[in-house]
Parts: sequence; structure tokens; C-alpha cells
Amino acid sequence: MLSFKNIVKIFGSKTALNDISFKIDKAEIVGFLGLNGAGKTTSMRLALGIQQPTDGEVKLFGKDPVEHRAELMSKIGYLPENNPLYSYLKVYEYLDFIKEIKQAKSYEGLVEQIGLQDRLNDRIENLSRGYKQRVGLCAALIGNPDLLILDEPTSGLDPLEQEKIRDIIKNEQKKKRSVIFSTHILSEVEDVADRLIVIHQGKLVYDGKKPKGKGAVEKLFKKLVK
Repeated sequence: MLSFKNIVKIFGSKTALNDISFKIDKAEIVGFLGLNGAGKTTSMRLALGIQQPTDGEVKLFGKDPVEHRAELMSKIGYLPENNPLYSYLKVYEYLDFIKEIKQAKSYEGLVEQIGLQDRLNDRIENLSRGYKQRVGLCAALIGNPDLLILDEPTSGLDPLEQEKIRDIIKNEQKKKRSVIFSTHILSEVEDVADRLIVIHQGKLVYDGKKPKGKGAVEKLFKKLVK
């Protein structure tokens, strides 16, 4: 679904990514870990075709995500860390807008799955952070994308909201979809992911199965980035 081959990304005098290679296959949930500034968001923007690599090759469903971005976006669901929702719109107006962009038929089932059925007539600006995140996730899921790319999907949410988002992510795997998500909550990766990718200072330092056992992810992560 997604592959990075020897990816380098340079911004001015800073090398954000240095020779990164990995693949995401069907029905995988991949925790994408790294300290602030490690290159996680840059990697996601490259995968989406928002930015181009300085060197190397990104393939999304076998195609260049920059050259074929309009075609490929219907297969992708993206939730950025700071989601630029149109706060003046009502929830249903925003979801209708996303539905038209993705040329999807409906989002009614998603609304109930995510728990937005009682918020459709609320203005986005009046929603709590947790419900705004639900709106963003619902928008990402419209059109039944094959791959979800989620940047800090539970950041700033209370424990109940975090659990709700985690359940939604796990449910996507049952539908044979893949999810790659970044997070600073290592227990979340322990609960949800079945594979880890860790980058540190722009370099790939781990790509493999999630270690088993309570606290094993945290222990591995601290060892890799110390």
C-alpha cells in the first residue's frame, strides 16, 4: 500500500529524513514513533504527496503520490494533528463537504459508529476537543479508504475519548484496512498496533513486530532514542 525507498528530505540546512525505507501492507496497524522533530509528520506529508522527497522514491498503491495525488486521495483517509476544520460550519455541513470532495455516497453509518449522531447540527466551533477529533476521524473514514494515516489521533483527549478512538482504529483492521498512526502515548501503541516503526533524528532505528508484554514498547522505545 505504501513504500518508502531510501527517502531523504532536506529543508535548507536541516536533514529531516535520512535514508528511510519501509513498507506498509494490507490490514496492518503500524505505530509510528519518534520524539518531537524526529520526522514523523514529514513522513506522513510525503506519503500523501503534500511534499516531495529530496531523494528516494515514495509509492502509494504503486504510484507516485505527488503525480497521482488527485486519483489516490480517494483511497486515503488522513487525520492531521492540528486538523484545519471549518469551525463556522455545522458538523453535517462539513461532512457533506468532505463527502462531495471524495465523491462518496454516504457517511450515515460512520456517524453512528463514531458517535456523532447527536452532534450533526452543532457548529464545529462549539464542540469539545474530543468531538472535534471525532469529526476529523469521521471525515478521514468517508469513502471507505484502504489506508488511514493518523497524526496524533488522541492528542489532548481524555481517557474515555482516547479509548473510543482506539476502538475505531482496531475496527478498521477487521475491515482489511491498514492504519499508520503516530502517538506519544506508548501504552496506546501497546494496545492497538501490531507493528512498530521508530525514527530518531531522521533515521529509521526500528521496523518490526510490537514487543510483547506490559511496558515492553516503552522499554524498547527508550532504549532506541536514548
